[in-house]
Amino acid sequence: MCGRYAITLPPEAVRGYFAYRETPNFPPRYNIAPTQPIPVVTAEPFSGGDERRFRLMRWGFLPGFVKDAKTFPLIINARVEGVAEKASFRAAMKRRRCLVVADAFYEWRKPASGRRDPKRPYLVRRANGEPMGFAGLYETYMDATGGEIDTACILVRPANARVGQIHDRMPAILDRADFSAWLDCDNVDPDEALALLKPTPGDALTMFEIGPSVNSFANDDPAVQAPVSGEPAAEAAQFELPLPVAKPAG
Repeated sequence: MCGRYAITLPPEAVRGYFAYRETPNFPPRYNIAPTQPIPVVTAEPFSGGDERRFRLMRWGFLPGFVKDAKTFPLIINARVEGVAEKASFRAAMKRRRCLVVADAFYEWRKPASGRRDPKRPYLVRRANGEPMGFAGLYETYMDATGGEIDTACILVRPANARVGQIHDRMPAILDRADFSAWLDCDNVDPDEALALLKPTPGDALTMFEIGPSVNSFANDDPAVQAPVSGEPAAEAAQFELPLPVAKPAG
């Protein structure tokens, strides 16, 4: 599953990649944890997925039928298998798909069978330094007092060959060319949308072991991503994009 990730690229580069109108000054986050605000991209209705918005939502999806959010299990991930049929996600798959903005995620490698060593964290990111758009779902939850909160989760799929060396699941990473179709809930039905969640080629990602500071969400600085001693630096390629040509509001 995906329980921690990061977004550290300059806001201008991220805006250019996801093509939303807003110019948010979202600070770099090296260790995003569940229940925290996360940046997501949604599309305006009847825009074909092309008129996009940057929004902040709580990482922890709450279905509309929940009566007491305090007693409902925290949903940070949803498996792609059967997600369109499950009661918790069925409505969101039809009408509320989003992109979760990221440029790295973390997974933990279990020790060999029979050993009591701690799990070892790894950083995974694109080899070319581009951001990653995780497939996500969102729901605006209304509590008993009428208060509203936007909540979201990340879809996860079986890991590709590279990530599979350390974990059996990974975020569903969309190709940039498929962003509009994923966000177009008016014209692209859930089955068509799920077909967009293809395996990410192993050579498209780079992965290396990092230190244990990522285990605490209180640690949120560049040191979290430092390779362990003896590991290559594995610096991401420099990524730059021009600002998007966004559709005018209205």
